[in-house]
Amino acid sequence: MEQASTPSPTLLGLKRALPIVLGYLPVGFAFGVLAVKNGIPPTVALAMSILMFSGSGQLIFAGMWGAQASSLSIIAAVAIVNLRYLLQSAAETPWLVGLPRLQRFLLGLGLTDETFAVHVTALQKGWPRNLTTLFVCNHVAQLGWVGGTVLGAFCGELVHDVRPLGLDYALPVMFLALLVLQCLSRLHVLVALFTLALAVGLKYLGMTQWNIALATIIGASLGAMLVTREKRYD
Repeated sequence: MEQASTPSPTLLGLKRALPIVLGYLPVGFAFGVLAVKNGIPPTVALAMSILMFSGSGQLIFAGMWGAQASSLSIIAAVAIVNLRYLLQSAAETPWLVGLPRLQRFLLGLGLTDETFAVHVTALQKGWPRNLTTLFVCNHVAQLGWVGGTVLGAFCGELVHDVRPLGLDYALPVMFLALLVLQCLSRLHVLVALFTLALAVGLKYLGMTQWNIALATIIGASLGAMLVTREKRYD
């Protein structure tokens, strides 16, 4: 009986990017519509998706721009939201050891919550590190985001209100799906539930902008401590 052929690195990258693209298209469309409705030219919205490539950061930028917030406030808000990429970069570093600095830099340009999740999940399962797979996934995912932005920014005039379309649910649902894939042990599940409960608790206590970031830092730190302790006892 013949063994099934191993998929090529390019095909693996495309498969890894497919669920991300399915989430990026509607959310990118929502961003394009929101950007234009808040006075951002379509070409600038497109440039943001190409050069900035930060979904939540771009949505916050568009909302604050429409509210006529100061430049410093917008920069600070986007910077705070994107602080999570520092944690993700640190978590991904062990699997990128040995790569030239330029390659790591280029991979970092495509780092998002979703690409981080699929890459780390695959590497944790023992899949080989292949630069073609990593870069194809990153670039195809960004093409999905850029494509959604183009549709929203240049065709968004036809949509008066994006809320009835349910596009605001696309990103949270995609995050939940990626989170489930990363929960490989009981400890992962407990840390995820603890972080969720902490974020909600901080929200009810009156913390509005920092609740998710603070809960993530505390949850990640707790998880790292528990993993270190478990390895020490083993």
